[in-house]
Amino acid sequence: MPLHPAEVLFTGEQPFPAMPAVDHYAGAEKLMRKALAVQNELGPVFDITCDCEDGAAAGAEAEHARMVVEVVNDAENRHGRVGARIHDITHPHWEADLEILVHGAGHRLAFITLPKVRSAADTATQIAALRRIEGAAGSGRKLPVHVLIETHGALREAWQIAALDGVESLDFGLMDFVSDHHGAIPASAMKSPGQFEHPLVVRAKTEIAAAALANGAVPAHNVTTELNDIAVIRADAERARSFGFLRMWSIHPNQIRPIVAAMQPDFSEVEDAAAILSAAQDADWGPIRHGGRLHDRASYRYYWTLLQRARQTGVALNADIAGRFFAA
Repeated sequence: MPLHPAEVLFTGEQPFPAMPAVDHYAGAEKLMRKALAVQNELGPVFDITCDCEDGAAAGAEAEHARMVVEVVNDAENRHGRVGARIHDITHPHWEADLEILVHGAGHRLAFITLPKVRSAADTATQIAALRRIEGAAGSGRKLPVHVLIETHGALREAWQIAALDGVESLDFGLMDFVSDHHGAIPASAMKSPGQFEHPLVVRAKTEIAAAALANGAVPAHNVTTELNDIAVIRADAERARSFGFLRMWSIHPNQIRPIVAAMQPDFSEVEDAAAILSAAQDADWGPIRHGGRLHDRASYRYYWTLLQRARQTGVALNADIAGRFFAA
């Protein structure tokens, strides 16, 4: 039986998270259900985050969280790629959010997102509460945690946050980050091209991407404010990819397809990856020659990651490759 890449290329290491390239945010029930319909049309090439923070009306936090539980448990959630963002640690309802979500839908949630953390200690406190509630609920699962980096303190401790057990993604919250600078960063840096040019924003993006990738977490880029111009949306996603981000937020269905397309690896690279990994598997993962170049486990790791990303972004793989590497 040929050995799978996961069995031989990452021995002793935690596998890098395999996640869709788009995280689509929805705050109202109507928009959540519309997103589910699009997800069922396109397949699991994007996640849905049901927003209990900005989506909930003041005083109706519990009702909103219970509605999210219903959406997550709905039969239309066919792919199991729906998560939820809770309130931040300074809000009195954040722990109740977790209680409602985990007890009601802990077996089906894909992840929990923590906004506006101020430090690694804030993050650790909320993760500890999540684990305690999971234990009390008897879900038998430890939900992955996505952490929004949008404060000075969180950026300063991004590396420590990314290293915390259970953290699967670091997400950049551009709008709150800019607002937190009290006018030192102009509003033009909340959109393109300023968001890719202002030194303080560029510093934040590169630091978040580096911290996430070094600690085996996925860096997720902030949303683009353009809702209609597909070329602009795709260009923003391509710039995000050039900064090392492997995932990006969307807030409108129009944004999903161009972001996915921008995050797809080049098809010629996918073909190379498929050929190299097939030959390597046939050689029991020893060194091989391909196209006049020597390849060994170092390059196999790169190409395996690339092939996984191709699949996550909906690139068509032939039957042999799908059978070899993704049959399970």
